[in-house]
Amino acid sequence: MKKFLSIILFVCSLSLTAQINTDRVLLMGRNALYYEDYVLAIQRFNMVIGVKPWLGEPYFYRALAKYYLEDYQGAEIDCSHAVERNPYALNHYVLRALCRISQDRYALAEEDYRKAISINPLERNSWHNIVLCQIELKQYEKADSSLDVMLRHWPHDAEQYTMKAQVSLLRTDTVQAEKWVDRALGQNEYDGRAWSMKAMFQGLREEYKEAESSLDKAIMQMPRMANLYVNRALTRYHQDNLRGAMSDYDACLDIEPRNYLAHYNRGLLRASVGEDNLAIEDFNFVLELEPDNTIALYNRALLLDNIGDYNGAIRDISAVIKDYPEFWEGYRRRASIRRKVGDTYGAERDEFKLLQARLDAAAGKKQPVRTRKKSEKRIEDYAALVEEDTHEEENEYVSEYRGKVQNRQAELRPQPVYSLAYYKKESETNPYVAYCSELEKLNAARVLPQQLYLTDREAPLTEKQTEMRQASVLDLTQKIEEKPDDRDLLLQRALDYYHLRDFENAVYDMTALLQSRGTDVLALVLRAQCRFAQLEVSRTTASASDLRLGYLMVVQDYNKASDLMPDVPFLHYNVGCVEVQLADYVAAQKSFSRALALDPHFPSAYYGRGVAYILGGQIEEGLSDLSQAGELGLYTAYNLIKKYSKEKDKAK
Repeated sequence: MKKFLSIILFVCSLSLTAQINTDRVLLMGRNALYYEDYVLAIQRFNMVIGVKPWLGEPYFYRALAKYYLEDYQGAEIDCSHAVERNPYALNHYVLRALCRISQDRYALAEEDYRKAISINPLERNSWHNIVLCQIELKQYEKADSSLDVMLRHWPHDAEQYTMKAQVSLLRTDTVQAEKWVDRALGQNEYDGRAWSMKAMFQGLREEYKEAESSLDKAIMQMPRMANLYVNRALTRYHQDNLRGAMSDYDACLDIEPRNYLAHYNRGLLRASVGEDNLAIEDFNFVLELEPDNTIALYNRALLLDNIGDYNGAIRDISAVIKDYPEFWEGYRRRASIRRKVGDTYGAERDEFKLLQARLDAAAGKKQPVRTRKKSEKRIEDYAALVEEDTHEEENEYVSEYRGKVQNRQAELRPQPVYSLAYYKKESETNPYVAYCSELEKLNAARVLPQQLYLTDREAPLTEKQTEMRQASVLDLTQKIEEKPDDRDLLLQRALDYYHLRDFENAVYDMTALLQSRGTDVLALVLRAQCRFAQLEVSRTTASASDLRLGYLMVVQDYNKASDLMPDVPFLHYNVGCVEVQLADYVAAQKSFSRALALDPHFPSAYYGRGVAYILGGQIEEGLSDLSQAGELGLYTAYNLIKKYSKEKDKAK
């Protein structure tokens, strides 16, 4: 097949028809981009690059597809290829700059934007992003100068004035910053960012009513900005509008369900109006994000006390006191709860601790604060709402690019193992077909009732198919009673059992077959896949030692099969998947590498090795492999790239 395809490509490259076909494939890829089918687009551009690697255009469009999928590293590499082939295309530099910004490489991004404006000095988006790069690099004077250039070219654009205000704030000149905000609003009274900044200045002066009004206008222009609702909630709280504040936190969490400040502050407000169980839900979420947050833990303890979960309250307070051994209010509260559960001795010990400290309830008490900064961790301020430490405008780099595929959730584990199955799902985005010569022989012999596939995407059985497999088991059982050592009959029944999810009987049949025949490649593969499937089901209930023994037996079967068929990539790939489950990441990397040595176009092997690298702490290598997997059609790689690119940035 590969030889046949190579001949076609060679002939096409020499003919006029090839030019037409290449252009058509490129157009199909661009159509796929337009309809946000990014993975399919990458496949189309791969085809063009394979035929005409000297063209810059397919590299640029493939980079664009990768950028949509947030594979910024892979997109940057493709942009560089495009620049090498055509250094006069402005878009090549602009897209590469955006890729570099997404990897926090602001100096290199600025260089690309400089090249873009050398091609077109009035390329406004490039000027805009140059300013933001300079802000990230803390080059505030340069940013101010760049904004002056922009104001000369576009004097009536309110955004430049808002950015001037942002730079003034970063230079700690709040007076000048507010003047720039007012000028921005003079140019455009519908500038949401300007109203947001105006509200900040009003809040600093404790003009909460005015700040709320400004935030109303900001939210009207930017209704999907979660932080605006958090800020308005604080202005409402300072005006004792607790229900209004809570509704803002609800609105924030509708947009951004994992917002820490919204959950924490809503929990406090719910507690203040007697919604204890709902408040506990919020603090549970906060503690899921930050298990060591002792202030949230103490607030939950108070709520657990309120609803009568005294043991839970004592547990939480004890954890707080362990971290804050001089938190006297904690001792007082724990003593009270211990008396409720009849622990008189424990209560007296807490009360004695209070006496030893000789606290004077009336002396030295400070007025409780109403809000605290997020970084302030004084346990005594447990009842205060939380604010961000600083007001930072989120830099909005000008880009029309957006993607959706990468937002599908993906676990950090390899793709499914390859299994023998009668039913499979077709995949438009992963054209890879695993090959097994023994399976081809079996299908050619026509001993099975239908074609058997080697697939990592099994399709669930329909009701009719289930009835068919059940009837087949009954029929085969009668035949096996007469011919207990018949290989074909045992293999058929084991496959039926497997599809009916009766893994134990399937393993039993394959073990019987192997005992009678000594070695049988397909029997080893089928027994391994059945054992693996059985282990996957029991992962949450079986003991660690039983799981480990089971996985080792699976590896043993695959290795025996591999000894009989040494040139089959999927066997090494399957072993790598099992070794990941065994947490032997170095061995898994080697197994996936062996699969790739046999077939360098095996996307699941790149994906699996990328996962093994990340689990082993080698995030950079993992991202590189995931990018290869995505390029070859596995779109779930882009979700992991998105997630672990952020992890890599945190580790810097």
